[in-house]
Amino acid sequence: MDPSKVNIESSWRDALAEEFKKPYFDKIKAHLQTEKKEGHTVYPPGPKIFRAFELTPIDKVKVVIIGQDPYHNPGEAMGLCFSVPQGVRIPPSLKNVYKELATDTGFVMPDHGDLTSWGEQGVFLLNAMLTVRHKSAGSHKAIGWQEFTDAVIRTISDQKEGVIFLLWGKFAQSKLPLINQFKHHVLIAAHPSPLARNAFFNCKHFSKTNELLDKMGYDAINWQL
Repeated sequence: MDPSKVNIESSWRDALAEEFKKPYFDKIKAHLQTEKKEGHTVYPPGPKIFRAFELTPIDKVKVVIIGQDPYHNPGEAMGLCFSVPQGVRIPPSLKNVYKELATDTGFVMPDHGDLTSWGEQGVFLLNAMLTVRHKSAGSHKAIGWQEFTDAVIRTISDQKEGVIFLLWGKFAQSKLPLINQFKHHVLIAAHPSPLARNAFFNCKHFSKTNELLDKMGYDAINWQL
């Protein structure tokens, strides 16, 4: 595929140009086209598949949060891991993120789950799979997206220094070998899902992130939404 035809923010398009030329990326595109032809609904909508990249160009990335799958119910997925549009019910995992933020930083819980402002400040909200079929969690885990997003993580690791990676849960932690820990900071915690039985709480990742950013001379993240 011609990298110039990929609908992604220009700095990422340049950084990932070689990935767009690889056969697996053509397979991703072909699979999505087949889903559409067969009448399946895919989330998020096409213009939002690369929303995380649009909000956080590679030179602006300060923090990376890695999710797994987009939400697979109507109106929820918006191209940012853990985030849902305003007016949509806040998912249980994000509620727990908010609870931890409240105890860690004095965060005041909002009435929405839209994390756009984090992305605008340099928090790259990356799902390992960028699409999913309606009501079918994990349905696109084997179509090539993980090869692409693994390359994204490696690119951040190779091209930048001092990025803070927040790895929540075993799936995100499986990406650790892609990260050069001599150049970057890695904070590990349980997944915020209620299924983790509150193990996420008291990780203090949000205050620790801002402490690290301060030491490196960067602006802190305003977590308040």
